[in-house]
Amino acid sequence: MSEKLEIYDLDENLIEVKERDEFYKEIKEEFKKTGKITKQVKRVLLLLMNSQGKIVLQKRSLSKQENSGLFDKTIGGHVEKECSYEVALIKECAEELGYPVSILGNDDFSKALKKTDLKIVGICKKIDYNSNFESVRISKSGKKFIQPYIQTVYIGYCNSSIQFIDGESSGIQLYTIKELEDAIRINPNDFTNDLKILFEKYKDKLKPII
Repeated sequence: MSEKLEIYDLDENLIEVKERDEFYKEIKEEFKKTGKITKQVKRVLLLLMNSQGKIVLQKRSLSKQENSGLFDKTIGGHVEKECSYEVALIKECAEELGYPVSILGNDDFSKALKKTDLKIVGICKKIDYNSNFESVRISKSGKKFIQPYIQTVYIGYCNSSIQFIDGESSGIQLYTIKELEDAIRINPNDFTNDLKILFEKYKDKLKPII
């Protein structure tokens, strides 16, 4: 059964609730006709690091219809109807990684990093909220599709051996800040536009645990 998503206009007014598949069919038709999309849904994004500050990126499966085979943020997922961003992120980590995470405020986040076994549970915190974030999706035929989102962005730490378990990823890669900067500069087409924007905007927050 498809997810039910809350549909918002570009001013964040709730319009309706629709099945995910129905919503995507509708907005792709709108983009095809007008070159833009006037509706958005909520999603969560996570950049996960190990305690040495190496960033965990997923490589999108070649079976994905959009951005297939590209390196992307660690986790990205929709927020379903009547679900909070926090619950959505916990659910995505459990379903995609088989790994539990706890989401904390700034003070508790810093304290927990010193007292938590990150091999057992990941520690995350919210760092930003965006509306009308334009996510660029490239189809296998090379066509570009730009979708706006209402999104909450998180960073987190874990020391577990991450392995994607839901089949939507074909592997992972760990990068230091310098390695990722160099890789994006040399081979920009290996990375999603989402990841490049997120990394540039938040890389000062991506640090080893001291």
